[in-house]
Amino acid sequence: MAEEKILLTKFSKEGKEAGQVEVSSEVFGIEPNLHVLHQAVRRELANGRAGTACTKTRGEVRGGGKKPWKQKGTGRARAGSIRSPLWVGGGVTFGPRPRDYSFNLPRKVRVLAIRSSLSAAQSKFKVLEDFSFLSAPKTKEVASLINSLGLQSKKVLILADYKAAENQYLLLASRNLAGVKVRLPHNLSVKDLLDADAVVVSASAVQEINERYAAYV
Repeated sequence: MAEEKILLTKFSKEGKEAGQVEVSSEVFGIEPNLHVLHQAVRRELANGRAGTACTKTRGEVRGGGKKPWKQKGTGRARAGSIRSPLWVGGGVTFGPRPRDYSFNLPRKVRVLAIRSSLSAAQSKFKVLEDFSFLSAPKTKEVASLINSLGLQSKKVLILADYKAAENQYLLLASRNLAGVKVRLPHNLSVKDLLDADAVVVSASAVQEINERYAAYV
């Protein structure tokens, strides 16, 4: 039985339909696994945490080596250090310490998460041949493209190899636009795909994504 194909609409820089691109239903047409998507987003958020929050214990706070007053006879509560956690300026009990929040997932789970997110975001995809129409790193040219595609005031994810010659101005021309993210096709993020209102992708990038993740089926 022949594999079912899914067609993504291709657009020109003026925002007009310019054909279709065929992709695998095993990559762009599966039933999204919500549990795996949740795990993948948790992993991305956790792996992005710095984990540098730190407080000092009573042993690390400067000072407090001298007993503030004698043990008995003053009428006050006994105290051994002005750096006790009970005192202002004292140490912190059970405060945060530097730690690593990151965790990993098996490769098959990560791949399923990407395929699930691509399938969930399939209707958001708008394919362009490439970004060679950018004559210089000018923000207004990318803004004009976004307007012609009807994506004003939306969160837009652009997937393209911005290191390639035909896309050489894409990154510089896009980075000052609010709500626009540019990512390499081999650095897909589940969170970015789910969070975007639209995904603008070059034809070569969508084929690279399709071939890369169809290989795991």
